[in-house]
Order: sequence, then C-alpha cells, then structure tokens
Amino acid sequence: MLRIPVVSKDGKPISPTIPSKARKMIRDGVAIPKRDKLGNFYIQMNIPVGEEISHKTVAGIDPGKLYSGIAVQTPKATLWIGHLILPFPEVKKAMKSRKQLRRGRRYRKTPQRECRFLHRTGHKIPPSIRSNREMEYRVLTELRKIYPIDEVVYEVVKANGSKSFSPVMVGQKWQISRISKILPITIREGWETSTMRKHLGLLKNREKSKASPQTHAVDGIALAATNLLAYKPYVKTSEHGHLWSGECVITEAPFSVVQRSLLFRRKLHVENFAKGGIRKRHGGTTTPYGFRKGDYVEAEKAGRTVRGYISGYSEASGVVSVADSRWRRIGQFTVSKVRLLQRSCHLLVDHKNCVSI
Repeated sequence: MLRIPVVSKDGKPISPTIPSKARKMIRDGVAIPKRDKLGNFYIQMNIPVGEEISHKTVAGIDPGKLYSGIAVQTPKATLWIGHLILPFPEVKKAMKSRKQLRRGRRYRKTPQRECRFLHRTGHKIPPSIRSNREMEYRVLTELRKIYPIDEVVYEVVKANGSKSFSPVMVGQKWQISRISKILPITIREGWETSTMRKHLGLLKNREKSKASPQTHAVDGIALAATNLLAYKPYVKTSEHGHLWSGECVITEAPFSVVQRSLLFRRKLHVENFAKGGIRKRHGGTTTPYGFRKGDYVEAEKAGRTVRGYISGYSEASGVVSVADSRWRRIGQFTVSKVRLLQRSCHLLVDHKNCVSI
C-alpha cells in the first residue's frame, strides 16, 4: 500500500503513514498537507510526537551518464522511486560553445599568448559530469527532508586500465565522499545490484531512455535492498548452503521523472548579428511581470486550464510562455491569466501515477 511521508512539528521526518490515516489527521486538524520542492505530497504534524523509528530507511542510487535511478525503501514498503534525466548533453554542448567563443576572442585580442594557468589536467571534475552528480545529490537532500533516510547505497563502476573511459567513473569518489558527510554510505558493484534484482524478481528494461520504473529505478530498489537482505550460510544435519535473510517488501510507490530546467546564462546579446546590426538580449531568469523562468504556474486560455513552468516571455505582446515537465512549450498566455503556484527550484518534475514494480 502507498505510504504518505510525515514530518514532525519541528520538521523532522518520522515514519510514513497510510493514506486513510493521513486524511483523518488532516480532517481532525492534527496535521496539515504540504508539498516539497520535488512536488511530493506529505503532511506535517501540528502537535508534538515522540516516535522512535524502529526500521531502516535506505536510499539506493544507481548513477549513470544520461540517466540515474533513485529509490527509497524500507523493510515493509517502497516509499519513492525516481528516474533522473541528467544534464550531461546540455552542459557538454554549452562548454563546447564557450570554448569556441573564447578561442575566437583570444585569437583576436592577444594572438600567440600562452596559457597563464594549468587548465583541467586531472585536478578538476569536468562540468558536464559534475552537474550530473550535483543533480543526484540535490534530489537526495530533498528526499531527506520528508523521509527518515538512515543509509545510502551507491553503485560504483570498476574497470582495469584507464579510469577516464567512462563518465560514470569520473567523479564517483568525489560524490561518495560528499554523501558520506551527511549520511552513512555503502558501496556496491554492478554484479551485486544484478544479483539482488533477480532475487527480488524485478524486471529490467534495457531501453535506457524510456522514463519508466523498469529502466533505472529498479536498480535503485535493488541497491537499497542489499542493506535490508543478506545471503547467509546455514548448516543442518543433512544439508548446508546459503539462504536470504531479512525482509524487503516491494510495494507500489509514487514515481517521478526529474530533470533540470533548461535555462540559459544571462548574456548581453545573442552570438550572431541580427538584421540591422541590433542583437537581442539573451538568457537570464527574470521577466518584467514578476515571474521567473522555471516558476510552476497555472494558466488559462480559451476556457482551457493548464499547469506548467514559465519558459520565456514576450514584452511586446505581454504574454509568457508555459512549458511542460519536458520543457516543451504548451502555449503562450496573457500575464493576467497566469497564477503562481510555486517558485522555481530549477527542477522539472513529471509525476506519474503510483506504480507497482
């Protein structure tokens, strides 16, 4: 059964509850409904509670180059699963464009000048990979605010020879060190994830770009389960072997697809000249109407009401553009018919129905 996150009066996560109890507490005024920055529904208690959490709550992270999977699991239920669309391609493209523009300026201004400093020869994490790991960390910190996560299980990639062949390997030690400062972390390898996934009977979809629980989120569940189950030896009078011990029940859970909003850094103007020699301003997050790009809004047009994210505006016609959770434009709406629901947190979340794994 689905579980609703619960936080205490002072904001500390406690054991989740079932929907019927959550409705009753809201009806009786014992708790108030809220949503976090990932759009997850939870309740906050109005009265002090002194609950001791008797079970483990483990988060499993399966990092990738283009997509990552995250899950939150307890012995009794699956609490949350997520499919992260990582910003690797967009950041890589932006870095390539920046490199070309800087090269042109350097050639025009100071030809033949040598570099003044050692530029990225192993002492830095490339921006494209760093942005991937920072997004995983950001989602984990948001989940910590509503779920009582005790441990994190993180999958690592191991290979002989060069350690730079895979973007997943680059920066994984930095990410592990970063997470270990806020939560205890356990390292697992790919074969351990695969073994646990097969034991739990979870199906794996090899089409990695598909935003479904079976692509990457199932690996997050399997990773979390490795800290809840153990493969232990046993010896009896007539036989001996190994058995799985512990408890890990896979249940339906909210499934979210999360990605970064595709914002552009503020520039004085666009890169190419426009007709007449006047180039338009480019980038930034502000609008002249009080909204910011990435704000979650409700907009109305011709009797149709939609919800989405502010992605742009037209000052001449007094309209703002609203995009869906994949940053595809839904339409343009008059400012007076747009209502702010939540300020931008630089994340786009597509909430799927609660799914059975």
